[in-house]
Amino acid sequence: MVQKFQSPVRVYKHPFELVMKAYECRFPKCPQMPIVLDCEIVKDEVLENGAKRNTSRRCKLAVDAPYIFKKLIGVDFVYFLQHNYLDLANRTLNIEAVNESFSSRIEIFERCRYYAHPDNPEWTCFDQTATLDIKNFFGFEHSMEKMGMKQYTQTTLKGKEIIEYFINDLKEKGVTSVERWVPPVDAPCSPTTREASEEPAQKLKDEERRRSSHDVLLDGDFIAKNLGTLTPMQASKLLELRKMLNGVEDLEQMPSYQTILRFLTARDWHVNQACTMLKDSLKWRKEHNIDTLIKDYKAPAVVVNHFPGTWHHHDKDGRPIYILRLGHMDVKGLLKSIGTEGLLKLTLHICEEGMQRIKESAEKLGQPVLSWCMLVDLEGLSMRHLWRPGVKALLNIIETVERNYPETMGRVLVVRAPRVFPIAWTIVSAFIRKFLQNH
Repeated sequence: MVQKFQSPVRVYKHPFELVMKAYECRFPKCPQMPIVLDCEIVKDEVLENGAKRNTSRRCKLAVDAPYIFKKLIGVDFVYFLQHNYLDLANRTLNIEAVNESFSSRIEIFERCRYYAHPDNPEWTCFDQTATLDIKNFFGFEHSMEKMGMKQYTQTTLKGKEIIEYFINDLKEKGVTSVERWVPPVDAPCSPTTREASEEPAQKLKDEERRRSSHDVLLDGDFIAKNLGTLTPMQASKLLELRKMLNGVEDLEQMPSYQTILRFLTARDWHVNQACTMLKDSLKWRKEHNIDTLIKDYKAPAVVVNHFPGTWHHHDKDGRPIYILRLGHMDVKGLLKSIGTEGLLKLTLHICEEGMQRIKESAEKLGQPVLSWCMLVDLEGLSMRHLWRPGVKALLNIIETVERNYPETMGRVLVVRAPRVFPIAWTIVSAFIRKFLQNH
């Protein structure tokens, strides 16, 4: 099975040329990356008057594995081939790395890219993708997959701090900036130098055409501010699902990273399952005009006058709070007045309001807020609330909400529960279990 990894964009708030000088300081080895024992340059060529430089290295890496495992495979280190393609005119560095050792049994391919930030030319971006294909490895295929994921996580976490370390080291030595490459005055105009000398305005227009209107640069700062703490593997799966959605036809609006994260979490980070669930939900939203529900929905008079639920401030984590006085709800009267469809539409309207309030709370607080809180007041709850048609309607509503608003209710608080509550919950939970088994 092929394992795929993709890192979020890493942003260095330094010019590309300074980052490149720091990058070169990593070779042939650096103490911050002890797994790299040595790197030997096997090819180095400079092209187009210095605009391009292609460098190939043979890197010796220590096998980061238990002692018994190293003895079984008979090696303490492995070799990788790394090919760097530096384009100083267009300010990009493309890196490709493949394993030389055990290449007939396992294929590891990594592609990294440094490039000038599309919105701030004084900053530098970095992204990374990798694939791991284990064909046959002495019966240790599963162990190799686990070690591969561990190694990817470690290198992803260390990568940024290594570059920052060498940038600070250069500054201590008096190197605070590096001049941009310019073509020699008498040099012929090559395709590379022509591209580099394009009018900035034209290049900006081309870049805007290439980038979709809903595209957001997923970097560490964006994740910390909007999504919270993610492991490198979780960030990789988030990007993988986002990329899969790019290929969906008739997708009018790309879901936010927050929405994609919720569906991934609901499917325990299984990307294909989350993708199927999210596409079904987007289709459902389009068929039922959910995107305009807040604007179009007009609450019936019976809801305005008698429905015991409303939004009220936030909890200590910034989640919007919805208070529902369930014990005071006339379930039978409500269903007879507005019907099952009316109650479902009311619930969906509340969910859409919740999503809007979540977004507003996150923007106001400047921190991740991904769910809302429900406070259920059970004062007045009795066996009359267990009216069978009402319970059936409730279960259908729960199914629709779980399918289309996963991971949006972050906390449920139950207050003033009467003595009948344990009995009522036992009966309702039995209905829920049976319902879930059939669906």
